[in-house]
Amino acid sequence: MGVEHNMQSSTIVDVLEKILDKGVVIAGDITVGIADVELLTIKIRLIVASVDKAKEIGMDWWENDPYLSSKGANSKALEEENKMLHERLKTLEEKIETER
Repeated sequence: MGVEHNMQSSTIVDVLEKILDKGVVIAGDITVGIADVELLTIKIRLIVASVDKAKEIGMDWWENDPYLSSKGANSKALEEENKMLHERLKTLEEKIETER
């Protein structure tokens, strides 16, 4: 009679789905010192989660980052600068056309 083993295998996709669904926080501190004198401390905080889970726990910094989103805090200033540059370009192009 053979012995049956109930082995549940998880694929990388299953593991990743669980991590993104629940979220994982990795935290650590690195301290560099000489003779009991702390010279440098590096605090590392990493969260791995889906966008939906991150929003659920209150993390949405990427929505206001002007380099990652058009809705960024500086987007109004960037729009104004873009408009001004277009006007300057148009003026220069017109000036070049009249000088020809």
